[in-house]
Amino acid sequence: MNEVKLSSKNQIVIPRDARNALRAKAGDKLLVVVRGNTVILLRRPKEYSKAIAGMGTGLYPQDYLKGEREAWR
Repeated sequence: MNEVKLSSKNQIVIPRDARNALRAKAGDKLLVVVRGNTVILLRRPKEYSKAIAGMGTGLYPQDYLKGEREAWR
């Protein structure tokens, strides 16, 4: 765990171990996901659909989507 400081320009430096884990270098674009009071950094993928696959899991009751789909029939 590392501590970072927010600059007066609202910028932070991503610690080296986090950059290494993301294989990120200067100029790379990252995705920032906010979930409540948690922020997640992800590498920007070649295909966004792969990056967000499964992120909505658990947001709705198990049969909710099935009921919605049947309601539109």
